[in-house]
Amino acid sequence: MGAETFAALAERILERPPRLGPVRLVAVDGPSGAGKSWFAARLAKAADIPLVHTDDLLDGWDDQFTFWARLEEQVLGPLRRGRTATYHRYLWHRQAFGGNPVVVAPAAAVLLEGVTAARREIRPELSFSVFVTAPADLRWRRALARDGRDDVAFRAYLERWRLNEDRHFAADATAAHVDLLVDGAAEGFDDRYERLWPAPPD
Repeated sequence: MGAETFAALAERILERPPRLGPVRLVAVDGPSGAGKSWFAARLAKAADIPLVHTDDLLDGWDDQFTFWARLEEQVLGPLRRGRTATYHRYLWHRQAFGGNPVVVAPAAAVLLEGVTAARREIRPELSFSVFVTAPADLRWRRALARDGRDDVAFRAYLERWRLNEDRHFAADATAAHVDLLVDGAAEGFDDRYERLWPAPPD
């Protein structure tokens, strides 16, 4: 384990060659409640790059993995061609897409955060990939606190979601193929993170 600043990581990423057309696509993956959003927000700020959350493109709970065609059509496809991407977020309280459109320019790098963001089919076009992990009990508590719900129906959704993502990560071997494994349980940092792999230099 060792600490690295987000600024240093941003520099390393921007030195990588673009693989999604003219864009360096950076994926931040990991299970729910691991700390992906926290990590991605700070990295996006340090690198001054756009951030896309896969949760914004899910058409509800049952679209956990099948949203990818929508992401490809509305975000990845345009960026790959050097064009501006535009999409509407899924409004979970309305159970529909809507609100103001999100516009993502084909910047030097674009950050994609969410469960399956580093899935097998996009790996050849990733310039950098991160997997954030944390103990299961901590992730469970964070998920309940984040959504502000602890009713029977929500727990059932969450339990099914976690089981599905565990199966996905096992079949996809995501963590074994990323450039960086991050300790999402580490707290008290703002400008840096704790990495689990690769080991810090001597």
